[in-house]
Amino acid sequence: MAPVDAVLGWDEDTTAEAYAAFTRDFPMYGATSRDLARRADLAGSRLVIDLCGGAGATAEAILDLVPSQAQVISLDNAAAMQRVGIRMLTDPRLTWITAPAENMADHVPGMADAVVCNSAIWKTDVLQVFAAVHQVLRPGGRFVFNVGGGFAGVRHPDETSVRTGPSLNTLVRQVAARDYGYVPPPPAAEAAPTLPLDMVADHLAVAGLTVLDSEIVAQHSTMAEKKAWLSIPVFARPDGEFTHAQRMDILNKAYSLTTPDTPTVTSWLVVVAQRPREQH
Repeated sequence: MAPVDAVLGWDEDTTAEAYAAFTRDFPMYGATSRDLARRADLAGSRLVIDLCGGAGATAEAILDLVPSQAQVISLDNAAAMQRVGIRMLTDPRLTWITAPAENMADHVPGMADAVVCNSAIWKTDVLQVFAAVHQVLRPGGRFVFNVGGGFAGVRHPDETSVRTGPSLNTLVRQVAARDYGYVPPPPAAEAAPTLPLDMVADHLAVAGLTVLDSEIVAQHSTMAEKKAWLSIPVFARPDGEFTHAQRMDILNKAYSLTTPDTPTVTSWLVVVAQRPREQH
């Protein structure tokens, strides 16, 4: 059995505080949130759902684009994340609801003009969530979300063209092997992506939603940002029987082998879907 503090989940104060600090100190969540909010076509919206909204980075981007009389619901299953968000983001148009994404339809009063989900669709039951999105969206309403490149099986050309050395994840595994006797799992045949676009499109179609657009985008960052990301307990590496303190020791040693401003790139699949307008 792994040590008690080896895995700190989403609904833990330590995770929530580290996650919120990352969203404040580094641009990734702000940039991806603004991109998704822009694609959601929010100009005339009355009700928008920030799905799996965490500490509110995406809600903030949505609030910047919706009309003054619009309402935004940030729904997330982790109360700890929302406690931090409530402290950071006070806006009378924003309501926080603690509930699973799959149960969204039980908590939305009326039809939504848009549902936006940043970086989290992979950890939901997508078939149930897509059905719930169809249930809450008005005809013509948009569902905008992104899928990490590893889950979607996509890679933006920038991801390979700017790489200047081993990734921080690679260095983490090397340090863990050197200092802690870590034995990585044997290399297996390359696993199939869990949410490629064709599967996403099929699941959306089953739910009665249509893909309007999709795009592979690149998020540019640095080793310093990657280190901060891997410092969030739910993202800390390597897997296995390590305490969080041990993982941070490994991360700090690995990071010392890099240059903080070394550029890094992550790839994302962005999907814009719609509930079809009713035919007359």
